[in-house]
Amino acid sequence: MKKGVWILIIIFILAISVIISLRIKELNIARYRETTRPIFIKAPDFSLSDVDGNKRSLSDFIGKVVILDFWATWCPPCRAEIPHFVELYDRYKEKGLEVVGISLDWNANRVVGPFAQENNITYPILIGDDKVTELYGGIISIPTTFILDRDGYIRKRYIGYRDKEVFEKDIIDLL
Repeated sequence: MKKGVWILIIIFILAISVIISLRIKELNIARYRETTRPIFIKAPDFSLSDVDGNKRSLSDFIGKVVILDFWATWCPPCRAEIPHFVELYDRYKEKGLEVVGISLDWNANRVVGPFAQENNITYPILIGDDKVTELYGGIISIPTTFILDRDGYIRKRYIGYRDKEVFEKDIIDLL
């Protein structure tokens, strides 16, 4: 065969390889994006310290609708969601809403308390660890947020930033 034909064959094979790898990546991302159907599995219980050093467990919040948010202070989308969670917590806590932030910062004991004060975070912030991220399927991206019903069952999971209205709709349906 001529050299030009071989070059075209190689370019064609490379192009097909790129298309296939992009499609695989797209499918993997879509798999983790959003769970649109209810999950209905019991949320794993855990015990973590809050920013004041007090131990808190997920079971402390049974009987409440819980927004469980895995986040970090250095994460811009996480920071953008915080005012939404503060508003929702302040508006619906009397109706049975609890928002629980789980910080995945490396130096969380040092930075999260001051960050929470500066940003007027009114809901509990716990210091996460590898155990709790594994319990929740291995948190691969933040923010990752779970919506739990009053019985502690996971109803929704969101990976990435969501508008306040998305969370508000979910909790209103459960309150």
